[in-house]
Amino acid sequence: FFFFLMIRRPPRSTLDRSSAASDVYKRQVHGILIMRFIIFCLAIAATYATLGVDYSTRVTATQCMVQNGYVFAIPRGYCSYGGIDSNVVANLQSAWNGGMKNVDVYMFPCVPCGNPKGQVDQLVNALASSKYGMIWFDVEIYKWSGNQGANRQFILDSVAQIRARGKTPGIYTSKYNWDTIVGNWDGVRDVPLWYAHYDNDPSFRDFRSFGGWSKPAIKQYKGDTTLCGAGVDLNFYQPPTFTSPTQHLSLIHI
Repeated sequence: FFFFLMIRRPPRSTLDRSSAASDVYKRQVHGILIMRFIIFCLAIAATYATLGVDYSTRVTATQCMVQNGYVFAIPRGYCSYGGIDSNVVANLQSAWNGGMKNVDVYMFPCVPCGNPKGQVDQLVNALASSKYGMIWFDVEIYKWSGNQGANRQFILDSVAQIRARGKTPGIYTSKYNWDTIVGNWDGVRDVPLWYAHYDNDPSFRDFRSFGGWSKPAIKQYKGDTTLCGAGVDLNFYQPPTFTSPTQHLSLIHI
């Protein structure tokens, strides 16, 4: 016996009598196939979506976080008062020991301190013996200059120095913070974007272009929450192709 998978169609007599009915049938089948394809793509996207955390305190429960599906970490490396986070080296080690797949650091600069290149050097030198990937440069409203031109230069100098030290830079910000601090400026649009929007939705469906970025790299979708007993922010990452975050963004250089 042979079995065939067929899409049911109207009787031939009906098709012969009405070409209009045939057109309706074809459109229905086409619509069904498109809907099935969309559902398939969404399922694949969900499979390859990656969740992670960032934090600014000492965190040791990284194994628990990994077991709960959060597999990348971005601890703070530099503080807004102008110094190295005293927990960063231990946090990097704990993240790797807990099984995190990717580990970066973020830098909250001290704008009033000046000398952005020196601040980057301070961070990179402090982490010379640590394993980590990118340095995410934090651009949010906190003691920035009222001069947008000066703010733009501070960011340019910081990004350039991160690259000069052999590291990959990223920008952490939100549309509101960006527009307030630098205005309508796209001077670092070639740098990966990590944006904040607290809608508790781990997806990029909400993203609207700003600062020259047409697509983000990471979304911080929930802030100031608790995971495995630790205070963290929750983040979402999704590669545009079926590769690992390491292959796409070089989130970690091994």
